[in-house]
Amino acid sequence: MVSVLTASVYQDGETVTGEPRGPEETNAETQALCRDDYSKDERSRSIVWRNVILMVLLHTGAVYSLIVIPRAQHLTWIWSYVCFIITALGVTAGAHRLWSHRSYKAKLPLRVFLAAANSMAFQNDILEWARDHRVHHKYSETDADPHNATRGFFFAHIGWLFVRKHPAVIERGKKLDLTDLLADPVVQFQRKYYKTSVLIMCFALPTLVPWYFWGESLWNSYFLACILRYTLSLNVTWLVNSAAHLYGNQPYDKTINPRENWFVTFGALGEGFHNFHHTFPFDYSTSEFGLRFNPTTCFIDLMCFLGLADNRKKATPQIIQARKLRTGDGSA
Repeated sequence: MVSVLTASVYQDGETVTGEPRGPEETNAETQALCRDDYSKDERSRSIVWRNVILMVLLHTGAVYSLIVIPRAQHLTWIWSYVCFIITALGVTAGAHRLWSHRSYKAKLPLRVFLAAANSMAFQNDILEWARDHRVHHKYSETDADPHNATRGFFFAHIGWLFVRKHPAVIERGKKLDLTDLLADPVVQFQRKYYKTSVLIMCFALPTLVPWYFWGESLWNSYFLACILRYTLSLNVTWLVNSAAHLYGNQPYDKTINPRENWFVTFGALGEGFHNFHHTFPFDYSTSEFGLRFNPTTCFIDLMCFLGLADNRKKATPQIIQARKLRTGDGSA
């Protein structure tokens, strides 16, 4: 369980005083320097037409998948949803809360499961995902932020994938400390065999299970458990970058862009408490509300109960309340 300590943060067996600063955190001065490093002209990046075409085809396939839904068996619907949950956990509990923020520790069997789930998500390998996410936190809403929300909803949502990375993203990413990721054999194995793992986890497994076990057609399996599931999972993740940075209240820190967005919270398994998360990025729950509206937190707590995870970090009620009074917008 999460230990209650006299310091500013709860952790299983570890005391942390004050608000911990991780590799993804920085101050306003550093962000300001990054904003000034590049002129507006340098924001014009060449379009990556391959990505544009692939995303148009993917979303067209997802729209077609809606026609397939009534034709598919009910077990295929359930299987597609199970794949969506596994996909989401590979990002939320895996690439995000475990590997990007180190907000808890996972033992080998859980790390293997989360790495496989992350391959099902097909959003870049763990090391690249975590590196870009740490840059996003360290230089949020600057040119070094891969999906800088000040450039508008479309760019923050999907447009950042249609253009080449800003030089600041690459430059700042190279300066981050990634020794923890490089030392993790699970992360390195997934990176080495990433393309193979994606073919198996994202496409082959979701398609073949319904066909083999209950006689679903490969066509229906492919469009529901692969194309529709994958497209929805991508857009749910992207909404954290776009909607949760633009729409909602800011009860913890009104000086930053991220917001509390309940719509995103429900879709992204608890990732919509984004003003809290950017204020307390070390918190494994990404929310002060614990298990409420937070399936990812429920999953991590279950893994701790089963002995597969430990060392959950949590901001104390005292530090949360003090931060609300100091920098919040008064909405909570």
